[in-house]
This record gives sequence, C-alpha cells and structure tokens, in this order.
Amino acid sequence: MSWEMIITNAQVVLRKEIFEGSIGIRDGKITGLNPTIPAPDVEIDFDGDFCIPGLVDLHTDNLEKHLLPRPGVVWPIDAAVLAHDAQMACAGVTTTLDAIRLGDAWSSDEGRRATVNVAKKIEYFKTREMLRSDHFFHIRCEISNSNVLEEFEYFAMNPLVRLVSQMDHTVGQRQFVDEKKYRSYYQGKYSLDDKMMEQMITQQKIDHLNFSEKNRAALVKRCKDIGLPLASHDDSNKSHIEMAEKEGVKISEFPTTMIAATSARDHGLKILMGTPNLILGGSHSGNVAAMELAKAGLLDILASDYVPESLLQGALILNRVGDIPLPTAISMISSVPARMAGFNDRGEIKVGLRADLLRIRLEEDIPRIISVWRGGTEIH
Repeated sequence: MSWEMIITNAQVVLRKEIFEGSIGIRDGKITGLNPTIPAPDVEIDFDGDFCIPGLVDLHTDNLEKHLLPRPGVVWPIDAAVLAHDAQMACAGVTTTLDAIRLGDAWSSDEGRRATVNVAKKIEYFKTREMLRSDHFFHIRCEISNSNVLEEFEYFAMNPLVRLVSQMDHTVGQRQFVDEKKYRSYYQGKYSLDDKMMEQMITQQKIDHLNFSEKNRAALVKRCKDIGLPLASHDDSNKSHIEMAEKEGVKISEFPTTMIAATSARDHGLKILMGTPNLILGGSHSGNVAAMELAKAGLLDILASDYVPESLLQGALILNRVGDIPLPTAISMISSVPARMAGFNDRGEIKVGLRADLLRIRLEEDIPRIISVWRGGTEIH
C-alpha cells in the first residue's frame, strides 16, 4: 500500500545549500522539496532541527570491538553483529561498509574461518531484513601476507563488496615509519612480549620482500577484471600515489603526510581521513592531522574508522573549526562516499533518491541525533 510522509519546519541540508522548509516522502523515496501534500499519512514537525542525509561510512572497524570485547574474549557472532548494527544506526549511519581484514599476520585457520562466518552472518541478517543500517563490505587486503589472494577469492564475486583496499603494514614505511610507534601499537593490540614482537617484525620484513609486490599486482588485476573500486592505504610519498594512479586506484585512504595528500589531489584521487583524527586533533600514529589537510583543501571523505559516533561529530568540527561550509562538510559523510562506492540511489536529499534521513539538533555544538530513517522507515 502506498503511503506518504511529510517533514516540515526543517533546516534541510542539500549538497550545496541549506533551506528551511519541508520534504515529501512516498514509499521510501523523496518525492519533493517544499511539496504540497493535502493529507499525508504521517506529518513530522522538525521544529527547526536540521535534516541531513543518512550517513555513508566507507570504513568502520567497529564490529571488531563487539566480536572481541576483551583480550581473550570471543563474543557470539549473532549478538556482536546485531550490537554493532544498532550502534551504527544510532550514530546516523544508514549505509555501512564493514571492514573485513584479510591476510592478518596473526590470523590462524580458525581466525580465517571466523572472518568468513562473520560475513555470512551479516549476509543472512541482511537477507532477513534484521539489520537497521544497510550493510556492505570493505575488503582490506594485507598484501604482504602469503594467503591474502586465496582469502580474497571467497569475497571477490560477492555483490556486497563495494570497496577493496590494499595495505602493507610492514614496519619502516607508510603508517609505521617510526618503529617505536609500531611496537607500541602492536604489542598493545596483540599483548606481545619483546621476543614475540621481534619475531613478528622479522617475519613481516621477509613477507614484504617475498609477497607484497606480486600480491599487489595480482589484486589490482583481479579487481579491475571484476570492476571493484580500489583504495590505497597509508600513502606517505609521491611514489605511492603515482603507483596508485597507474593501478586505477580512486581513493587515497589515510595518507600519512601532506606531501602524499597533495600528490593525491594532483593525480585526481579522492582523499579519505578518519574522524577520530579530527576529534583527537591528530593521528594516533603521529602522522598528518586531518584538520591540517582540510584547511589545505585536501580532504574529500570522512570515515568513522573505529568510533561510529565520531562521523557526524567530525563533519561538524570541520564546519565549526575548519570554516568549511556545512553542506560541504556533510557531503564528506554522505554524497561523496556514496558515489565512490557506486551508490547512486542515496547520499543526498534529492527528489528520486532514497529517503535516508537524519534529524539532528545542535546542543552546545554537540550533535544530538533525534531520529534516523532508512528508506523512509524510522530505525532510531
């Protein structure tokens, strides 16, 4: 049965402007801006609150925290996925690209099976319409790992895969030029003693020499053949960007230096940074600050990385502190990531697009999410 809804008295954030007025919605899609609807089934007065598009997050590791809430504790997959989904929806994320990491240095056969089982569970819940946010996959491939191509094949033809990134976390380059920060990060993450850390570093350097170059080439070719968009990861210099451009990469994810970001802009790559970086005032690895890139005009997309609630907060910090117009800041968490992941049916408030919408209220510069709709259905 067809139904109509109208949102009134809202500050509506479009891609390039803000207007005060109303939005018409029918059967889950936006039908008009300032429309005349004589007798809608539902009328919601926003009382001057902002209406922005549902957020699109290209990179979230949030699910990991629910699967492994404490060292040595493995949570049931069903409960972890549903808790993660609820958190994403409450953060205003209506389209989520869950980061699936392949080729982890410490992943066992059991760990690889668990990764596949998590993906299967997300697919199952999505098919059963049990999820609030619309979930897809961002496949993150550690190219220095001997098994990464084999692991990737399981996901290669999955229609939920919307982005593939190629990573190389070998110490001494990209994200971890500083070995002290590398040791601090991984010893904390995996509870490694000094001897185990030395073994890991030695093995990673060997694997980097043996596998990185050929795995990268094979992964690029496979993604091109399938038509999957590629992102580079932790670019730190011009040569990284030049290589990425030759490979057809469209996104430079988390560039670590101003030089790399500038080169990415010069070569036509979109630049993606994490919102925790914005909120904390810099990178936890000591790399370039997202705000520094934003003020230099070198930022296109924001991703929540590991804190879902930071996505909207980060965009508003760009507006308030970085003097970036609100529509531009919001586009970095909606329309731009949507287009880069191949979503043409969402990401902005526009007639004909899906009614993925947020009602937000600013209280002391902190965004309070009042309501979230996905496809015209309220999910929070």
